[in-house]
Amino acid sequence: MAGPSGVRAPLPLFEAIDRLPVAVEHREGYKRDLYKHWNRGLNSGDGCDTRKEVILAEAVEGPAVAAGCKLTGGSWRRAYDDVVVTDAARG
Repeated sequence: MAGPSGVRAPLPLFEAIDRLPVAVEHREGYKRDLYKHWNRGLNSGDGCDTRKEVILAEAVEGPAVAAGCKLTGGSWRRAYDDVVVTDAARG
């Protein structure tokens, strides 16, 4: 909507968000093992790298942590679509 001087009036935030196009997610080409930069985490003796420490910190329902920081169970709420997932690799 143009104003008197031809300048467009700003939209309310939620109206502007509703106008954004939504596309299907494409994960082709992404491979986690290409990113070997994860450090050893806060406690290098527990086997949890930084990624797994974040997964543990953000869990809605904490997973079981076995030797070498192997995670099983748990659930997470994805920040972008508010969907609860039960696979840490999918969060």
